[in-house]
Amino acid sequence: MKKVAVLDYGSGNLRSAERALTRVGADVTVTADPRVALDADGLVVPGVGAFAACMAGLRAVDGPRVIGRRLAGGRPVLGVCVGMQVLFERGVEHGHDAEGCGEWPGTVEQLEAPVLPHMGWNTVQAPEDTVLFGGLEGQRFYFVHSYGVRDFPLGSGGVPSPLAPPLVTWAEHGDRFVAGVENGALSATQFHPEKSGDAGAQLLANWLGTLD
Repeated sequence: MKKVAVLDYGSGNLRSAERALTRVGADVTVTADPRVALDADGLVVPGVGAFAACMAGLRAVDGPRVIGRRLAGGRPVLGVCVGMQVLFERGVEHGHDAEGCGEWPGTVEQLEAPVLPHMGWNTVQAPEDTVLFGGLEGQRFYFVHSYGVRDFPLGSGGVPSPLAPPLVTWAEHGDRFVAGVENGALSATQFHPEKSGDAGAQLLANWLGTLD
């Protein structure tokens, strides 16, 4: 049974994430302890609310360092909702320009859509070689957000790299935005798999299957 830590930094649907991961066979600990978060087979970073507030909470529990150290060792991390957004370089929200964890280039900004927040069920467009969305073609996932990443520059040209470019899954609400990313040990979803019923459970099971 894989040990999964859900990082408690004062922002996130901790208990629903815990229940959803337990449902698919993980041994789950909700923790604010950096050592526990470092030692787990997988780390889930949830998040709801404002980007800047989530970053402040993350820093208070040494989250950016924990995430960075795990990724340096190839140890899996899954960001969810704002827990995905804070993995990017910066977030511009309510007039505040806040620095993120910087694991990926890109800016979290308000979606260009006639109705915000984007709330409810939506389909996604996943790449062919996805692992996270394996077996989930045509499924809907549950979103609640007004901000997102509308441009993902990494892997879309520029300096050649021996590293495989990230696999990016997109969704649309008004315009296109990043709904999921698979990048080696680092994965993330803009939607809430823990609120996405059987489809979300399958996605979490797919992620659990990537843990060594």
